[in-house]
Amino acid sequence: MTESLSLTRAARLIGVNRAELQRKIKRGEMISHDGMISVGNLLACYPDAQLEDTAETRRIAQIKEKAFGKRVFERALPEPEVLAARITELGKTLASSQAQVDRFKELLSKLWDKLNSTPDISIAELQKWLEQEVELATEPGFINPLAIKDNILRVMTAQVTILPSKHDFMVEGHDSLLEAAMRSGIPLSYGCSSGNCGLCKAKIVSGEVRKTRNHDYPIPEAEKNAGYVLLCSNTAVSDLVIEAPVAESVQDIPFQQIEAHVKAIGHINDDILLLHLQTPRTKRLRFLAGQGVTLKLGQSFSALQAIASCPCDDRNLLFHIHRQPGNLFSDYAFNKLKTHEVVEIEGPQGECILHEKSAQPLFFFALDCGFAPIKSLIEHALSLEVEEIQLHWIGSSRQHIYLPNIAHAWDDALDNFRYQEHIAGFDLRHMNSNREEALIKLLQDIQIADTSMLLGDIYIAGPDEAVTVAERFFLEYGLPKTRVSVSRVK
Repeated sequence: MTESLSLTRAARLIGVNRAELQRKIKRGEMISHDGMISVGNLLACYPDAQLEDTAETRRIAQIKEKAFGKRVFERALPEPEVLAARITELGKTLASSQAQVDRFKELLSKLWDKLNSTPDISIAELQKWLEQEVELATEPGFINPLAIKDNILRVMTAQVTILPSKHDFMVEGHDSLLEAAMRSGIPLSYGCSSGNCGLCKAKIVSGEVRKTRNHDYPIPEAEKNAGYVLLCSNTAVSDLVIEAPVAESVQDIPFQQIEAHVKAIGHINDDILLLHLQTPRTKRLRFLAGQGVTLKLGQSFSALQAIASCPCDDRNLLFHIHRQPGNLFSDYAFNKLKTHEVVEIEGPQGECILHEKSAQPLFFFALDCGFAPIKSLIEHALSLEVEEIQLHWIGSSRQHIYLPNIAHAWDDALDNFRYQEHIAGFDLRHMNSNREEALIKLLQDIQIADTSMLLGDIYIAGPDEAVTVAERFFLEYGLPKTRVSVSRVK
């Protein structure tokens, strides 16, 4: 087994998430060097790990979906060719390990001969001690369960490290490298996702890949020889190190124009429509969590709408459309829009995105309709296994907290997630001095109940006037603007 492990692999072996290991490192309970953990330090913190060899087996049987995608069980296993290649590679490693053991035994035998030729009693005691230690080390049938789990993990999955960003992710089942990265919340560069544009081209620094489908984009022979492949058309046979650009700001995401189709229309309640758009397979929307796009309905009815879904599923886009009587876009969406109808998408736009490099806990404030971008941000944060997340949904009325079941499900299922609902009792879209004071008082009560809030990163989304009040509230406490992100939703 390797001398050191990445946080991702270590968490998989022990059966915990990365956030727990990060907390232990932060508290000084576990030593980490350049993002790697030694096997010794891992076992020191989890001494029972060697006694429990079922966590990884159960994980492999279930293959937990990291970012709310949907895959059938048959897709949980790698393709036979990939599985065979990984087993062959593991066999080579095991053979090499056995050869090293044999050489070690031979070296010890020479040591015994040398010690036997020396009559000194202290050396004899040393010989006896060494014999006992060697007997213990080479006990027949001795197996390290953690090593078994690591070997299973290497057969079932492959780990990919991206340079220069040092992101890492696991490739499971039939996923391409691009699909696996997206499910892990890593925004690699890509375009069509079908091998036509070449935007997902990356260099394989080490490891072995296997092409999963042919592609039309021609990679020059010189680049092929240098190790360049398309991430959308290849999967990992072994652990990989690749060179690929990762989007770290909104400037890294190109402006796009896409014709999508209405996949489904549903009513969350009388005033809120759930719109599900599906892009073409060969032209998906690349965006960052928290951003929005301009939707054009009918002939000319357009509006900026926040995306309420995770970037990990770039083809299926969700929107929460709010009823606004007299608004042409809203009226068309509620009264005329049909399934399969074409909807033009332009974007993305918006700068309220997740600060992925921040180590601070995350505090989200959804004000009425602000839940749409907040939902996208939270789903992305969950795919990154962020250490601590809190969501406060402030509604003008109980009806304005329109999807509480989703938030309650997060709260029930996740140890690092907390959710609270608050009723303002007035229309957050139309503020006056009295309402501003009431909202500030509500925010003060929330902050006093949790003083750690001012140590975290704050994300606020909702109606313009209410968001302005909430933003000013936190800035006046001394938080820098870099730690207070806002999204104004119409």
